Amino acid sequence: MPKGKGPQGKRITLKVAKNAVRVLFNGRRRLELGKMGIATFPKCILELADVEELDLSRNLLRKIPNTIEKFQNLMWLDLHSNQIDELPAAIGTLQNLTFLNLCNNKLTTKGLPQELTLLRNLRTLNLGLNCLETIPTTLGSLRELIELGLFDNSLTIIPKSVKKLPKLERLNVKRNPLPEFAEEEKPIDTVKRIESLYLIEKKDLCGSCLETCQGERDELHKLEDMAPGPSDKPSFPSLSTPNSTARDNQEEWRIK
Repeated sequence: MPKGKGPQGKRITLKVAKNAVRVLFNGRRRLELGKMGIATFPKCILELADVEELDLSRNLLRKIPNTIEKFQNLMWLDLHSNQIDELPAAIGTLQNLTFLNLCNNKLTTKGLPQELTLLRNLRTLNLGLNCLETIPTTLGSLRELIELGLFDNSLTIIPKSVKKLPKLERLNVKRNPLPEFAEEEKPIDTVKRIESLYLIEKKDLCGSCLETCQGERDELHKLEDMAPGPSDKPSFPSLSTPNSTARDNQEEWRIK
């Protein structure tokens, strides 16, 4: 088997990692190791723990070690599209983190440590496309959160503490078995809705309500009058069909 192609995935050396550091327009340094076939968190990148951004997305990672706490300058961490089933408690030490993308992994509710709620500066958290059945109510302590992705999980309830986050602008909970969404998807029977408007006696209506109801009823009657009935067929009196001509002249034809 060729070197570096074994079960542990691609081996990342310090030289490769250094060459993967990019300086962004805002001056931040990002270590870009996305889509490189990495199956084990590279220990060598601890030498570059002073970067502000780290991209390990689209790899084969199953675990993130507690040594992630070495990246104390991290403001942006992208781990989407791996095979991560749990986060380390040390994730809570990254106090400067404002962006955390964990989308498309194998995270369960048990895989979310209590320490996740210590990320008090977090503004964007993406937990979509995972295996979450519940969301900890303690996520309501992330009071700087602006965007929260919870789509494509198995959630049946969203905690009120999360819904009422003071700065939350975007909450994506699509494709979850949430009861409120099931109710919204029921078709509305407009005919029954119209009929139910008049299931009340006139004497129980106030003057303005009665006038409104009568006005709507008159409008419906106008529409009925305008609609062509089954007997309203086109008539062409000046035209004759072959059968009618034959019937009118059949005696004359017999004589001839």
